Amino acid sequence: MTKKQNLELIEELSNAYGVSGFEHNVSAIVQKYAKRYATVSRDSMCNTFIKPEAADNRPTMMLDAHLDEVGFMIQAIKPNGTASFVTVGGWVPANVTAERVRIKNQEGQWIPGIVATKPPHYMTAAERKQPVEIANLVIDFGTISAAETIDLLKVNTGCPVVPDVTWEYNEKLDIMMGKAFDNRIGTAVVLTAIERLTQKKEKLGVNVVGALAAQEEVGCRGAKVTVRKVKPDIAICLDGCPADDTFTPDWLIQTGMKRGPMLRDMDTTFIATPAFQSLAVATAEENNIPYTRAVRTGGGVNASELLVYEGVPTICIGIPVRYEHTHHTIVAYEDFENTVDLVVAIVEKLNVSIISEF
Repeated sequence: MTKKQNLELIEELSNAYGVSGFEHNVSAIVQKYAKRYATVSRDSMCNTFIKPEAADNRPTMMLDAHLDEVGFMIQAIKPNGTASFVTVGGWVPANVTAERVRIKNQEGQWIPGIVATKPPHYMTAAERKQPVEIANLVIDFGTISAAETIDLLKVNTGCPVVPDVTWEYNEKLDIMMGKAFDNRIGTAVVLTAIERLTQKKEKLGVNVVGALAAQEEVGCRGAKVTVRKVKPDIAICLDGCPADDTFTPDWLIQTGMKRGPMLRDMDTTFIATPAFQSLAVATAEENNIPYTRAVRTGGGVNASELLVYEGVPTICIGIPVRYEHTHHTIVAYEDFENTVDLVVAIVEKLNVSIISEF
């Protein structure tokens, strides 16, 4: 695809509403784009599979990403019409206040709301100093009673909630701003890489399958299913990973914007397969693709589930995302493009002999 087409794909994925457990809109976009070059299917959990035409007797390479985004869920409606809610995925409460959200009501419509708290005019000095807690926040729909919220807006317990943010592109800086780059940007990498690889399928030493998992943000649940359905011989996890370049000393920056894809050596759930990681590094250097390496003291990714499935050699390639797990995130287009280039170059190298060495 051209750059313009890639940007349109990323825009559509970023704008789609798909909190964990409710990824159907995102899956539909994947199916629309991938059906041109592959067979696409979806299971009842919303895990979505992209399977180009396969050749016999080739190992299976699984390209993994996750469809879901962090969000919220309505817990209950208060008598005044506002709603208490809980988080779905990891949030810092202070990043939630005074933001717009969209709530999928019981008729499938997306209703606007605002995350609100008591106005500062009515707070005591002690209340103003207290840390923000989700339990003290509400979503306000502009209603004045529970009856209006429940009967008119059809919003009640169990309705999913997502940030209400529209994607935009800054051409001068070549950066994208929007929501849900964790992990719609990884999803876009999988779609774009597989399309490129299908044009070279006769030369490949592996069969490539895309597996886009649901519910990563609540415990990598979808990947537990996708890896068992695909049964890969080798796997790459693609994820939008939190950038550290706006608050970390330069010598410690490991996931910096416009520094290329991040090759994750370790986090709290995963250690990359050493020989496979070495091949990824060598491939990046041979192709003059910028990259960083990261040893993380927090976080986790689907790669943890892929690796423990029969010891499948696995690496995680991250696309740097500034301000992940907030409403507003930033990604450099060149990081997306370099990640696609690296994935394609790695897959082109793989065959039975090389995989057996891992």
